[in-house]
Amino acid sequence: MKTVLSVFTALVLFTNISFAQVGWTIDPAHTNARFEVKHLGIAIVDGAFTKLEGTVETANATDFDKAKVNFSIDVNSINTRVQMRDDHLKSDDFFNAEKYPKMTLTNASLNHAKGGFVLTGDLTIRDVTKKVTFQVKQNGGIITDPWGKTRAGFTATTSINRFDYNIKYNDKLPTGVDAVAPTVEIIVYVEAVKN
Repeated sequence: MKTVLSVFTALVLFTNISFAQVGWTIDPAHTNARFEVKHLGIAIVDGAFTKLEGTVETANATDFDKAKVNFSIDVNSINTRVQMRDDHLKSDDFFNAEKYPKMTLTNASLNHAKGGFVLTGDLTIRDVTKKVTFQVKQNGGIITDPWGKTRAGFTATTSINRFDYNIKYNDKLPTGVDAVAPTVEIIVYVEAVKN
C-alpha cells in the first residue's frame, strides 16, 4: 500500500510540474503597436497606439513554443502625430472609440515555424472578431537585464483588410483610388518580462 501511495504521489507531483506555466507580462514602456496604410495611392501614413497591455504563458522559461498570448489595446491612445487625424480615426468613420474603446487579441497561440514563430488568435476590432495570423521573429533570445529580470523581445507582423472589421470610411479620388487604402499593415514590437 505504501508503495502504491508513493507512486501515486510521485505521479501527481510530476503532473503538476509538467503542466506548470510560466507567466510573462508585456512591458508597455518597451512595447509598440504600430500600423501603416497607403494614403491617396501615393504615400504611407503610420501611427501607433501608446497604451496597451498583455500576458504570455509558456510551458517553461526557455522556450516560447505553444505559448498562450492575450493582448489589449486602448483605441483612444492612437497617435499619428496630427490631432485632427487622430480625432477622425476615433470617430465612427473608423474605430468608434467611444463605443469600442478596446482592440483585443485573444485565444492566441504562438508556435514554432520556419524562420521564427506563427501567432494565430482572435482579433477583435469594433464589433467584429476574426482569426488572424502574425509572422513573429524573436529578437535576440531570452536575457537577464541589469536588474535581474528575465526578458524576451519579439517583432510580429500581419496585414488586415479594415473593411472586414467595419472600419467603413470609403472616400475615393475622382480616379477611383481609395483616399485610405483597405489594407493595413500591422507591426508590433513586444518586450515581455517574466513574472
